[in-house]
Amino acid sequence: MFFIYSVLYAVVVMVLLLPEYLKRPKDLRGKWLREKFGYLPKTDSAIWVHAVSVGEVGASIRLLQRLRAEFPESPLMLSTITDTGQRVAHEKVPGGTKVVYLPFDISFVLRRCIGRINPRIFIAVETELWPNIFRVLSRAGVPVVVVNGRISVKSARGYRRISFFMKKVFSFVRAFGMQGEVDAERLREIGAPKDKVRVMGNFKFDMSISGEVPSWAKALGDPVIVAGSTHKGEEEIILAAYNENRDRFPGLKLILAPRHPERFGEVEELLKSRGIAYARRSYIGEVPDAGIRDKKVLLLDTVGELSAVYSIADIAVIGKSFAATGGQNPLEPAFWGKPIICGPHMENFPFIKDFFLEGAAFEVEANALAKKIKELLLAPEKARAAGMKARDLYVKNSGAVDRAMDMIRDFIR
Repeated sequence: MFFIYSVLYAVVVMVLLLPEYLKRPKDLRGKWLREKFGYLPKTDSAIWVHAVSVGEVGASIRLLQRLRAEFPESPLMLSTITDTGQRVAHEKVPGGTKVVYLPFDISFVLRRCIGRINPRIFIAVETELWPNIFRVLSRAGVPVVVVNGRISVKSARGYRRISFFMKKVFSFVRAFGMQGEVDAERLREIGAPKDKVRVMGNFKFDMSISGEVPSWAKALGDPVIVAGSTHKGEEEIILAAYNENRDRFPGLKLILAPRHPERFGEVEELLKSRGIAYARRSYIGEVPDAGIRDKKVLLLDTVGELSAVYSIADIAVIGKSFAATGGQNPLEPAFWGKPIICGPHMENFPFIKDFFLEGAAFEVEANALAKKIKELLLAPEKARAAGMKARDLYVKNSGAVDRAMDMIRDFIR
């Protein structure tokens, strides 16, 4: 089965190699190509952490900081798949961490990697299950562990269809640290040995979030709605809800933060077509002019600022929960003690049910978003209480990184 997987994977690589190469900025192409084929920077006894994109990178920062502090003699290496993950990693990782692209999941490429970096351990963050990476590293004597693991309903359904193969893949992993009991049980049902699976909590409760409010954000005034990590189709929903409330609350501002940078232009065109007075974050600088208060909507077209921008929110609206599925991370506004509104699709964050039960977040359909925003703006004491409950849940559930470090420590030593 590994042979069939490897052949199919190689075919996909050959088909997509040129388009993937060309879609990257010219200054990244050489680095991407070298590292995808295993020519990673030479090092020795590296602690190798893999986090696929921005969300996983953000969740892994605290872990990387702890690894740096506890094992200063070992070089740190963080691999990602996406370019945005690379950018955020370069901004946030501990000094000296090598940030690379994850090599192709091809055996000879991976053997080249091992020869160049001699990894001490491989730590996969969340749902990154790579058959050949796990197999080649394990056979080379490198411990492979999964931390902050989660398995969605859709992924579990797919993995169960090939459980005979996944059982073999799982055999190359020393331990699985899962976010919750639901994730752990799904993994066991697919075929992971029960003695290897444990529940550790969610790294995202231990996120390293900047406590500094951006200076440009302070100039916006209030009240402010921050709609974070929005996906295609959601900006229309959020703008409609905002417009319904704008006349009742004349000073109301909206910050729109699309999840993917390639959509910044598309969202700007939407704002223009609606005749909305807006500003782009990248155009206003750190010290904005007085005219920014006259703008109704601010397009957050930068990467890495959203978590700090939630600090000025009166209400946080979570993207990928209305027109898309799965949801985005609600913990950044929870850290700041902000009331949270989600759509009906938060499948990737099952802990949000606890927030709903405690009154720390609110689930609404798209057509009820305007009403919920109005309700919270008219009852600021209710909004503040919900925000404080969100903050309390955030604090209560922290500590997942400590538990992961206990597990990792066993294999490194």
